[in-house]
Amino acid sequence: MRGIIVKPGLFIPESELEESFIQSSGPGGQNVNKVASAVQLRFDVVRSPSLDVPTRVRLMKLAGSRLTQEGVLVLTARRFREQERNRADARARLAELVEEAATPPKPRKPTRPTLASKKRHTQAKQRRASLKKNRNKPGDD
Repeated sequence: MRGIIVKPGLFIPESELEESFIQSSGPGGQNVNKVASAVQLRFDVVRSPSLDVPTRVRLMKLAGSRLTQEGVLVLTARRFREQERNRADARARLAELVEEAATPPKPRKPTRPTLASKKRHTQAKQRRASLKKNRNKPGDD
């Protein structure tokens, strides 16, 4: 079975991935104009049976502008000169993104202000009030 193992229990099969190779800019001299070394990896987030609904929703939010109108995540890897390294880079980035989406966010625990911070706040208000009170012209009371 080929594909990407994101984490234990989460696997994206090869059949859900679509790769296309495009010409890359950057280092490589004349070779850059002849060889399609950049990789465009497409993953259909909306129709993927590998992802559960909460993970899918978080992944779509994380993807941002890399997500098409149809719900396809497009990752372009052109960091390296070799096609295989770019391919591995794109797959690693996809796995990283999916893993981040698969981890549910920790719920926020509301905290209360400490007694000391309440006292500081009150003292600051009193200082400010007295400063403003002293701005009055004498005999304005």
